[in-house]
Amino acid sequence: MRSATGWATITVAVAACGGDTAAPGDVPVQITDSAGVRIVQYAGVPEVEPPFAIAAEPIYRHGGGPGDYIFQFADAGRLFPDGSAVVADWSGEVVVLSPDGMTHDVLASRGEGPGEVISAYSLFVLGQDSVLVPDDRLSRLTLFVGGSVARIASLPRGHQFGVAGIGSSGELLLWNRYTYRSWVDIEEEWLAGHMTLFDTETGALDTVASYDHYPRQRSGQPRPIIRPIGEVTAAAGRFLQTRSDRPEITWRLPDGTVTQIVRWRPGPNLLTEEHLERGEAYNRMIGKMNYGMSEARLEEVVQRDMARYRAMIGQPIPLFGTPFADADGNVWLPSYRPAYPKEGSPYTVISPDGEWLGHVEAPPGFRILDVTGGLVLGVLRDEMDVQNVVVYGLDGGSRG
Repeated sequence: MRSATGWATITVAVAACGGDTAAPGDVPVQITDSAGVRIVQYAGVPEVEPPFAIAAEPIYRHGGGPGDYIFQFADAGRLFPDGSAVVADWSGEVVVLSPDGMTHDVLASRGEGPGEVISAYSLFVLGQDSVLVPDDRLSRLTLFVGGSVARIASLPRGHQFGVAGIGSSGELLLWNRYTYRSWVDIEEEWLAGHMTLFDTETGALDTVASYDHYPRQRSGQPRPIIRPIGEVTAAAGRFLQTRSDRPEITWRLPDGTVTQIVRWRPGPNLLTEEHLERGEAYNRMIGKMNYGMSEARLEEVVQRDMARYRAMIGQPIPLFGTPFADADGNVWLPSYRPAYPKEGSPYTVISPDGEWLGHVEAPPGFRILDVTGGLVLGVLRDEMDVQNVVVYGLDGGSRG
């Protein structure tokens, strides 16, 4: 048995298998057990009232007021038990917001020294004032406790690993995070990614499963602007595997064993002009931040890119965006939005045992980063196009 690494201990409960039943909303569902794997299959898409809803007014917002931290692009964020939040920004800094959002502190500045970060692509809260920060550019993990560095550990180099989550015994659940160059010459139908366990004490790597990561793409072909993708995250100490063109979610134990598969039958998902709303503003923002173009050149590039999107109106697009799991293990699937990552209301929510919980509506343009303790952390741009980190209550959600 693998020993815990000391990062965290999570109790995982796997639901028992049942027999055939009827799903909420009168959509038939079949629940079977095949060689120890619980399979939940919906005959369509249930139309049910979700058990919770995002409140109409935020508890706080931070980013546009006097003395607020000015976010370039809040890429990842988590809530602490007391309602405070930790957010990783594209500036390279990691910022902690107070429970009322009135004040902030920079937890980690940009740099390569101890306690500094360059690319904090995800965050993991282990307790009040305790947060684990992976950095893919520096290939290391930093544990901050009470605002100070408590521990630093190295991540494997050269494998483009990302931290999906923390396993039930404290090991890290890793997955490949390939870049465009990694798959441009792939001849197979799909480039395979891998799920790997990493023991930070011994440095041992154990690849436990593979998954479809990127679809075929040969050199000399134009890079597709809309494509499906296979991704891995973690929910309650288990790997969570999806492919955005496939209505299916697979749960795996840390050792790679499949424990549950949920499938449903959606209608066609075709690109519309509505999907492209806010995309033009987003592309313009990214161009200003990253490329230093003149206004005329930037406008030319933005309009060229948007023309490529509009030429695809009426064609199939992925079924959902990048999934994430909340503190209760529920899986949230954002509606797919081309040209604007991770933003998509409504969010489809599925429970840890495969129950269809319904579609949760979010405020227009609100991108969810975390859901825990009856609170929702996310990002919203104001009328001046300033990015605000916002916390809402989750009406009907459990508060720990």
